[in-house]
Amino acid sequence: MNDQPRTPAAFVIAPAEPEESPQRPPRAISGLRIEPEADDDTSYVTPPVPPKGRPRFAWGGLLMSALLALIVMWAGLAVTRLIEDFFARAPLLGWLATGIAAAAGLAALVIIAREIWALARLRRIAHIQADAAHAINTGDGEAAKRAVSGLAALYARRADAQLGLKELRQYEGDILDGRQRVRLAERYLVGWRDAEAHRIVAHAARRITLLTTVAPTPALDILLVAAQNLRMIRELATLYGGRPSALATLRLARMVVSHLAVTGGIALSDNLIQHVLGKGLLGRLSARFGEGTVNGILTARVGLAARDVCRPVPQEPSAKETLSGLMKELVSSAPERQAQ
Repeated sequence: MNDQPRTPAAFVIAPAEPEESPQRPPRAISGLRIEPEADDDTSYVTPPVPPKGRPRFAWGGLLMSALLALIVMWAGLAVTRLIEDFFARAPLLGWLATGIAAAAGLAALVIIAREIWALARLRRIAHIQADAAHAINTGDGEAAKRAVSGLAALYARRADAQLGLKELRQYEGDILDGRQRVRLAERYLVGWRDAEAHRIVAHAARRITLLTTVAPTPALDILLVAAQNLRMIRELATLYGGRPSALATLRLARMVVSHLAVTGGIALSDNLIQHVLGKGLLGRLSARFGEGTVNGILTARVGLAARDVCRPVPQEPSAKETLSGLMKELVSSAPERQAQ
């Protein structure tokens, strides 16, 4: 071995050559779908009442109209004969009967005109709901203008909406987006009424719970529940801008039932039943009071559906009041009333 140290030397290390991979021929990729990014600020709403299909000739309506015309003609002939008989007895009695008949006819015309106007107002609210839902979902400016102008006309003569109309006119020109324009009108004209709607529904549910408890017969229960539900629907319609008369109230009740059928019916869900039974409330209360509580919960369900139908601007699903919240309020107050 040589004991002399090695002299320093420089070494150059060449980089390793990459291994050649077999090139694949290009091929088309199918089955891919590009989805638009979800907008967290946009929530899609639907009008509460689905649009009707193509109108068909209704034989039932023709039958009812013909019978009503015959009844009116019979009543007119009877009144005419009555007035002639009074004139035959004494001219003074004849003129008195004529004046009474004219007053009755004028009152009938006013009632008919009021019913037609109430039905037309209900139809106008349905159009506002459709335009507002379309503007919120698509941002359509024209639909937003129609919805906002419809809301302004709907609340033009309401004393409680004058401040909101003033604020809306002040800021409406600063917003160009259709969706935000509808939300602005909802904020100043509609949104603040939801608290009062909650009070109406909760009060009706409690009232039906108490009336069902003290009602002596099941037949009276049905009449009380029906009357209180119609009263609640009228109050909600008046709150949101409707003028419900007799026919308009019946039509509104029909719309509420249709909305309930679309959104899942009036039956209690399993979660709600478990919530009530889980706390042992129905076991602690009497059977009669338990029936009243269930009727009150069903009334609250009808009230929420009526609010959706009467509200001119559809509410976002995340902002809607749930039945469980109303039920908790109803159930929590039940033991207090039972103790009293």
